[in-house]
Amino acid sequence: MPDLDFVRREIERMRIQIGRQRKEILQLQRAGIGTASAEALLSRMEAKVDSLCAQRDALKGAGPHHNKGRVLGGRTW
Repeated sequence: MPDLDFVRREIERMRIQIGRQRKEILQLQRAGIGTASAEALLSRMEAKVDSLCAQRDALKGAGPHHNKGRVLGGRTW
């Protein structure tokens, strides 16, 4: 299973690609070109990001809690 940092990087990379895909769809629509396949790809990319977010949340929940009981500055109470 990938580590938390890898999943976070992958989410960020996919979000950038989704933004590019949306811009490309808008350009195609302005040109009067059909966008059904591009929109299908976009929905698959969004579903992938959703699954990565769920995976990230699961990894965050399972990880060690280094900050438990601490406040900013590192003081323990």
